[in-house]
Amino acid sequence: MDSRTKRTPMTWAALGLATSLVLAACAGDDGGGTGGGGGGDQAGEPERGGTLKIVGKGDVTSMDTAFSYYTLNYAIMRGFTRQLVTYPTTNNVDEAGQIVADMATEVPTVDNGGISSDRLTYTFTIKEGVQWNTSPPRQVTAADMERGIERLCNPVKPSGALSYYTSTISGMQQYCDGLSQVEGTAQAIGGYIRDNSISGINVVDERTIEFTLSQPAPDFLNIMAEYFATPAPEEYLQYVPSSQEFNQNVLSNGPYQVATYDPGNEIVLERNSAWNADTDDVREAYLDTIHVQEGLSQQSAYQQVSAGTADLLWDTPPPTAQLPTLYEDERLELVENGLFNKYIVFNMVSPNENSAMSKPAVRKAINFAVDKQAIIQVYGGPQIATPACQIMPETSRAHLDDFECPYATEDSAGDPDRAQQLLAEAGYPNGLTLKMKYRNTGNHPEVAETLKDSLSRAGITLQTQPVPGDDFYSGFLQVPDNARRGAWDIAAPGWIPDWFGLNGRTYLQPLFYSANLSRDASSWGTNYGFYNSEEVNTLIDQATTAENPDDAAAAFADAQRQIIEEAAIVPVMWQKNPQLHSRRVEGFAGYPNAIGDITHMWLSE
Repeated sequence: MDSRTKRTPMTWAALGLATSLVLAACAGDDGGGTGGGGGGDQAGEPERGGTLKIVGKGDVTSMDTAFSYYTLNYAIMRGFTRQLVTYPTTNNVDEAGQIVADMATEVPTVDNGGISSDRLTYTFTIKEGVQWNTSPPRQVTAADMERGIERLCNPVKPSGALSYYTSTISGMQQYCDGLSQVEGTAQAIGGYIRDNSISGINVVDERTIEFTLSQPAPDFLNIMAEYFATPAPEEYLQYVPSSQEFNQNVLSNGPYQVATYDPGNEIVLERNSAWNADTDDVREAYLDTIHVQEGLSQQSAYQQVSAGTADLLWDTPPPTAQLPTLYEDERLELVENGLFNKYIVFNMVSPNENSAMSKPAVRKAINFAVDKQAIIQVYGGPQIATPACQIMPETSRAHLDDFECPYATEDSAGDPDRAQQLLAEAGYPNGLTLKMKYRNTGNHPEVAETLKDSLSRAGITLQTQPVPGDDFYSGFLQVPDNARRGAWDIAAPGWIPDWFGLNGRTYLQPLFYSANLSRDASSWGTNYGFYNSEEVNTLIDQATTAENPDDAAAAFADAQRQIIEEAAIVPVMWQKNPQLHSRRVEGFAGYPNAIGDITHMWLSE
């Protein structure tokens, strides 16, 4: 990816004072991060009212913030959840990098006393008037915030980024070790949460909460801006986390509430009368209703938005064939959000082909075999994506600027001869057969066929099988039993960083950290194929506890170099996110979510 980021030095003190890092966005030379027609900076006056019609195929993974780690979830949760701190709605990446107060009265800093001088204690006070949509409305409390963090390590659907919290909050790992052992019933989970507490969380009074860290973490405010760090009312303990029953009983502390959730068919958000705009400096909430219609093909969704009978695409981009006609269209937004899409993950524990995926030579062979340019063409060519040979793009401080790719091929089009040579050296002179599961939505089927073609030239037979798009992560990749029984050998997920700058944690910890995982565990989070390297774990630990940002960035870079050397994945490309909206949509902003912030859009009738 071409360098478009102003990489200015950051002091560790500044990080500790929460001048913070960018969430899910890439910078432009002028500070902007979106392209296309530039529909985010309209001159018209905002209008209130109306229904935003969003169309697509797939569904959210859950309505539960404790578990959800998916772009669609984030797009919709911006409307009905709030956190202590968050990110502003903007098209300017410099603004997107600012942590701002949400439920909290202010962003804690050392200067205002919210962060202790040793940077181990963070204190937040929740604004009076932030309420749940209960009957009658009820103040969101510090105990609710504590409960929200405690639910992250439930034994049924634990958080995909649990290590963000267990590696920072004192005593949380021990708490989670206990909770992971209880029966997966609402009664058992609720009982444990009521009877136990995390030593590093202190409810000071009704609206004040303290977090004590096990060691300084300069990105802790970024971690608390995640949707995982959403308060949970007492009522949630009545339900199994992320269950169908839970999903039908979601409460709101944001400007909208869930009026309808019919999985796979529709989601409807309506105004939440308990929301007090005076307590929310982030969400404008111009719309009356947000209606998501699911189950549509990519072509059908595109046609509706193009014709103006719908307003916004959901989970599928415009068809690749249509993109060249849209590049100058004001309705198209190209959001540079650090999207690492695709990468190919290996199932390290698969028993298939004599445990082929556990062998570095086989993984290196696949790195040489993949035709990255062919996959880029599936997404629309170089205007949309650039080939990758490392994990973190140039927007990350841990990007390897002078890195010589060990798997480089001419024009990134693959080298089947070199791949065949490595396979022979690994004991597969006649090739091998691998299994791949892929999403049945968007460009994913064509990506699977493209991979099948490029691997076949190296003597690898790829057996592909579709998985429903909304089930790909939560119902398949994040289920370790599927990996252990060899249901898949390779998969092609994508990844969006949770913030920018010193953001090695957001790539490396969720995807590759395994210090607290075991092969027989019920969850590996988003370390889908159980990559397990003590050396990488140590480097990540060094980075997340470093005393200055340069040391942290260096350790993250070393970890990335080791991951690539071991061919733990195939980095394929970094992609811009193409989003199409109707002409009546105004106020589109690509940050903090590339789909667009539903609390900031309005409709020009």
